[in-house]
Amino acid sequence: MITRAILSVWDKTGLDELALGLADLGVELIASGGTSARLAELGLAHTRVDDVTGFPELLGGRVKTLHPRIHAGILARRDLDDDRDALTEHGIEPIDLVCVNLYPFDEVAWRKDTREEEAVEMIDVGGPTLLRAAAKNFTHVAPVCSPTQYGPVLAELRKQGTLSASTRRKLAAATFAYTAAYEASIAAWFADREAFPARFVVALEKRLDLPYGENPHQRAAYYSEAEAARHLLSRVEQRSGRELSFNNLNDLWAARSLLEELSLPACVIVKHANPCGCALAGSIEDAYAKALACDPVSAYGGVVALNRTVEAELARQLAGQFVEVLIAPDYTEEALAILGAKPSSRILASGEHRLAPAGERDYRRVLGGFLVQDADLEMDERDGMEVVTGAHPCEDSWGDLLLAWRVARHVASNAIVIAKGLATIGIGGGQTSRVDAVRIALDKARAHGHDPTGAALASDAFFPFADGVELALDAGVTAIVQPGGSKRDDEVARAVAEAGAAMVFTGRRHFKH
Repeated sequence: MITRAILSVWDKTGLDELALGLADLGVELIASGGTSARLAELGLAHTRVDDVTGFPELLGGRVKTLHPRIHAGILARRDLDDDRDALTEHGIEPIDLVCVNLYPFDEVAWRKDTREEEAVEMIDVGGPTLLRAAAKNFTHVAPVCSPTQYGPVLAELRKQGTLSASTRRKLAAATFAYTAAYEASIAAWFADREAFPARFVVALEKRLDLPYGENPHQRAAYYSEAEAARHLLSRVEQRSGRELSFNNLNDLWAARSLLEELSLPACVIVKHANPCGCALAGSIEDAYAKALACDPVSAYGGVVALNRTVEAELARQLAGQFVEVLIAPDYTEEALAILGAKPSSRILASGEHRLAPAGERDYRRVLGGFLVQDADLEMDERDGMEVVTGAHPCEDSWGDLLLAWRVARHVASNAIVIAKGLATIGIGGGQTSRVDAVRIALDKARAHGHDPTGAALASDAFFPFADGVELALDAGVTAIVQPGGSKRDDEVARAVAEAGAAMVFTGRRHFKH
């Protein structure tokens, strides 16, 4: 039975309902500090922690609950005679429920203006100790660490007069995950000056249960890093449509990560995590039309990302296609009415443009572990590139080269992107041979009515032989950008020069696997 509970919470959300509910059930309440003050405001009879311990709060509140009269009451095993006798000998009463949430370390420590001593003061010691003690002794004590648990706990107590073994076990699991995430965030903060510390701890917080995983037979959920101020769905509001799926979110990240590099009115269309259309234009309507024209077959059932408000004209264009997910900064009411008529499309509005902060890491799951690297976030600028042929790109070609190069960073390797008129017209990605990627990009361009004559081509890594560039040159491509670095760079550049075309080296590779 739950007859005695200790409450010590920083976040007072739901505290009133919990405390009143426990009091109504006849549970004796113990409280510390600000929690005690709140119970007094509610007029609830309770015992202060320092009255239980016989010691006042010490060291400015650093020591309150760290005392045998508290922790023995929590850790005592009620089914062991020796433990019960020890409590009786020392006049200690058992504690049956522990409700604690912790100092807001993340909220304070990760702010830019926080001093180190301020962050350190937000490291909770007593709170995690109380929770871990209760969770260890979960067969006798209920650990409660989140306001979301208050309602279900009260409901079960009112119905059954106690908490079931399975409920206590679930509460213990949630508690250890909570304290582990808290410690992980502290560890990450202390290790922030090291790129790859000896022990790397990632704490994740569930944001969504997903209907299924990559395939219908796989279970799935969406988690963000616990301390992340921004994540894929932060400041994203779903305006209409079905719930988001695993593949939707994977494609959404691919689309948003490319879109955030583009400042002019832009549209990115993604299918199976690869761009299949990207364009810049004077208006968002034209950008969408150009991106769709790149590969309308692949765009069917894709994710469309836009960086301008969607109005009725564009909404009508979008409604004429099957779009799995549409994301834009905002929508007019008329546009929403048009798009909402297609309930299968998920319509998202986002107030967040720049997603990936500097220092972001990339994780790749392998058997029994992760590969961890810096995320490939740095954009290559024209000033750092080298023209290695006699012919130089004209200004229009430079625009197409830079767009193709940016898109190529987001296409699965080996990646080839062909652009013309500030729009992609052919993309070949995920190939084991670079010459095959060129061939696919050209075939896609021609299949959808695009003429590669005068187009620009980007390759995410160097051309090991001249065969790939020769295919492109024969098709009419007049400007090529690639990292360089092959033993045959001279041979490749010479083939381009002999065709009267221009070649640019970036000096930086952008594999994406």
